[in-house]
Amino acid sequence: MAKRFLPHSALTAYSEGSKFQSSGLLQGGRLFERTIHPLAAYLGLLLILSSIAAVVAAGLHYAEEIDLARDKLRQNLWGEVCFFSGLFFVLINGSILVWRIVLFRRYRPVEACADELLPHCTVIVPAYNEGRQVMGTLLSLARSDYPREKLQLIAVDDGSVDDTWTWIMRAKRELKGRVLSIRLPKNQGKRHALHAGFKRSEGDVLVTVDSDSEVDRDTLRKLVSPFVANEQVGAVAGNVRVLNRREGLLPRMLDVTFLYSFDFIRAGQSMVNTVMCTPGALSAYRRHIVDGIMDEWAAQTFMGRPANIGEDRAMTNLILKAGYHVHFQQDAYVYTQVPVRYKNLCKMFLRWARSNIRETLVMSRFAFRRFRKGSMLGARINLLAGWMGMCLGPVFWAVTFAHLITLPSLYGLQILCGIVVGTSLPAGLYCWRQRSMDGLWGYVYGVFWFVALSWITPYALLTPQKSGWLTRQLKQAPARPPVTANRGVIRPACATTGHFSPQAEPRL
Repeated sequence: MAKRFLPHSALTAYSEGSKFQSSGLLQGGRLFERTIHPLAAYLGLLLILSSIAAVVAAGLHYAEEIDLARDKLRQNLWGEVCFFSGLFFVLINGSILVWRIVLFRRYRPVEACADELLPHCTVIVPAYNEGRQVMGTLLSLARSDYPREKLQLIAVDDGSVDDTWTWIMRAKRELKGRVLSIRLPKNQGKRHALHAGFKRSEGDVLVTVDSDSEVDRDTLRKLVSPFVANEQVGAVAGNVRVLNRREGLLPRMLDVTFLYSFDFIRAGQSMVNTVMCTPGALSAYRRHIVDGIMDEWAAQTFMGRPANIGEDRAMTNLILKAGYHVHFQQDAYVYTQVPVRYKNLCKMFLRWARSNIRETLVMSRFAFRRFRKGSMLGARINLLAGWMGMCLGPVFWAVTFAHLITLPSLYGLQILCGIVVGTSLPAGLYCWRQRSMDGLWGYVYGVFWFVALSWITPYALLTPQKSGWLTRQLKQAPARPPVTANRGVIRPACATTGHFSPQAEPRL
């Protein structure tokens, strides 16, 4: 049976006793379980500071051994190159980090607008082999604190072979026809499903929401407010968090990285008017801009093949290229399903990495020209930082592994210390923002990434032309959910939501 867990802040969208209300975070706790308590944040930050102090102490203790290893490395030209390249890499990244911290501290979300100022909004939900969850998505959108007469909901079934269409139609009945349903005859990809929704939309602002995601009641209101406040804003990225964080270690770790990617990275990018990627899970666009670029966007190719991935980053690039700003709205939350298995996680990250490579190339073609009025320096710094991470990151990763094999006892300690230091910011930010000990999962994720996920970017660099979605493929259609005479009861669908596809810089 497919499980659905709503975040605590989303529970209020459902009446008490509702068949859609989730016990989610109200269930019994485990190690590092989220608890809203200030002492947890202080204790978490204390542990982080203690970890950093331990790293410094270890560095001082092994200073002599480290100096000997460094002198050995610099005995030949290749070693010299590696040493100074590494030093340059560290200094540049340190400078960019300080710059981002300054931007993060200055960031503030735009205040939500009153009803009379809100524009007419169309929300498009593309779905493929989503099953029952698509109904939960549509219900959460329908319960939004947004004027009903200004809100249009469109659900697009992209040729699903499971019971997705049945659940869309059931949601349409439950919501008394508020949902405009579109069924494509065959699967063409998320980009084409969104294109079909765009063509049937009526709103001045177009919002896209993944079918495995759910929103807070005030999310739509807050998401579209930046368009009212600033006419130069062409797109707004929502804040993505994990919906199924109770389903295993991977969701818990990803929740920490998502918060860092959005609340820190995208907040800083928003301050320079250039959020690099509006996430598929929740984004908003000005209608008149999309009208001018959507055909080019839908027909995009890469190396002569249709681009079936990275539709969110591609749309962002086209809006930036047209001269508009792309902002982030920190308090517009969406909660999305993430993988609970390593294999599916690798597929998701590999898809993100390939699209990141493609769209970084695309952005490089216009970012160093005069593509908009005002400052473009921040956009260029973030682009160069992305290039450095993609190209130099795998090189230093390979060198690190080589050193680890050569001197495992010495370099193993240094690598572990580096992981602790590098992960302290995401972990500390999570503890501080969420008032939760769950930020400590960030340390676990740092080790997990180095051991099990660091191969993703190098492999993506070697295979950027591949466009397979990699997930949501079903060998055969599951049985349709039974529809009882009592419309107040909806029986669970088959477990189709295990075929994941959500939307943290990094793409995350």
